[in-house]
Amino acid sequence: MSQPEFKARITLEATVSPSEDPWKVAQAVANVVAGDSDQVRVDSHRVRLATEDPKALVMLRDQFRDRHIRSAAKRQLLLKSDGRRTSLMLNRQAAAAGVIAICGSPQESPLGPIYLTVESSRAETAIDWLTAYSG
Repeated sequence: MSQPEFKARITLEATVSPSEDPWKVAQAVANVVAGDSDQVRVDSHRVRLATEDPKALVMLRDQFRDRHIRSAAKRQLLLKSDGRRTSLMLNRQAAAAGVIAICGSPQESPLGPIYLTVESSRAETAIDWLTAYSG
């Protein structure tokens, strides 16, 4: 189960505060997924990355495993799931350093979190794959 076997639309978004360099925020967003930096859209108030390639989630899955946060990730993903869509907040400063840290609330990331949304007709399969203990 090393490759995802589901179709999904993955979106990452972060606001850009006036004191921030939008391109640094864009790099933090790109650090979350194994995506093409050409997929990142930057404007003065927001950074957004969207892809329909579930392989972009491989890096996130590996971080959940390597940092031993699969259970916490699964709990948050299930809590925010509506059966077709799930979401997660990630600490922006940690992402800038290439590390995944889950936020339980927006206040846990001082400049605001990166919002990850996964939309799939098989959302439960996506959550199980992201947080799997094997493969």
